[in-house]
Amino acid sequence: MNLNPLLLLEKLVQYPSITPKECGIYEFVLEILTQTLGEGAFEVITQEKEGVKNLFIYTPHQADEHLCFAGHIDVVPPGEGWSSDPFMPTYEGGYLYGRGVQDMKSGVSAFICAFRDFLAQNPHITQKMRFSLLLTSDEEGDGTYGTQYMLQELESKGLLPTMAIVAEPTAHRICGDTIKVGRRGSINGKITIFGKQGHVAYPQNCINPTELLGARLGKLAGVNLDEGDTYFDPSKLVITDIRGGMEVVNVTPNELKILFNVRNSPKTTIKDVESYVRSVLEGLEFDLQLKQSSVGFLTDSILVDMMSACIASVCGREPELSTSGGTSDARFFGARSIPVVEVGVPNDTIHALNERVVPQDVQRLYEIFIHFLGQYAKQ
Repeated sequence: MNLNPLLLLEKLVQYPSITPKECGIYEFVLEILTQTLGEGAFEVITQEKEGVKNLFIYTPHQADEHLCFAGHIDVVPPGEGWSSDPFMPTYEGGYLYGRGVQDMKSGVSAFICAFRDFLAQNPHITQKMRFSLLLTSDEEGDGTYGTQYMLQELESKGLLPTMAIVAEPTAHRICGDTIKVGRRGSINGKITIFGKQGHVAYPQNCINPTELLGARLGKLAGVNLDEGDTYFDPSKLVITDIRGGMEVVNVTPNELKILFNVRNSPKTTIKDVESYVRSVLEGLEFDLQLKQSSVGFLTDSILVDMMSACIASVCGREPELSTSGGTSDARFFGARSIPVVEVGVPNDTIHALNERVVPQDVQRLYEIFIHFLGQYAKQ
């Protein structure tokens, strides 16, 4: 069953792997690789924790250089209103439709085929360097027992990669126009300002927390905490919710709660956020809670140069280097100082009704990956 990337994508879409289910995809992937590469060409580690299944496939020989392709096979629920069955690949108008065709079964299909074909053509290359695939079913969930958990397990076994490629859908218009070379971090905050509840007719007997906030709101809402740099936008404090009181007009609230988020560049840390907020609210009675849900990172290594050169060779253009967007499993590699880039198909319909991909983009991504493997092997 020597499937090309597009045919493999069609097969994977038919598995309704709504997070955290993998629905038998791992067994299917192992069957495909074994049929082409044979027994003994790779080793397998499967891990299951709290209902999340993970699969790690790696070439057996120990080596100083270890390149890992990583991705998730879980998808978000399709929702109602699709024009076709979301788990039945459908071609129409030059697109392939189905849940996960962009996010991110296209990327998984491309790197599985590249891994298979490159090793089939270069069986002796594994004597000097290691290659691996990491698949998880927990990226669209909370991410606790997926890539993060597996990297902990791999470290304990001495199997951490030295470079990683995550095939998330990162392109803007066509595959290869963008490489994600880092990600902003994410800091969630909750401020509670305490006052004294009372009757609005007797303000002298009240301490109104909305008035206390009002004088300081301009120093919190939308404030840039740094100036950003070449790769990162400024770290902006974004207020997402303000609430207090009992939804009546004649009672002042006893307390006021403000929720906010900071997508932070490496220039701004959680301690910087805490220091700034406390300085703005100095003199008030308040509580501040902060949680770093992801840590920002920037990859500045030969990996970026190699991938840029490969994309230029395959696609005939230089890619944009970007850190925009939300978070991804690449952050777990970055947190361990493992150089990582993200390259994939466009992301304009991810998580949407009638998710779709251009078939040529899937093939192009495969060509980028297999070309990269060839260049990587020449090191």
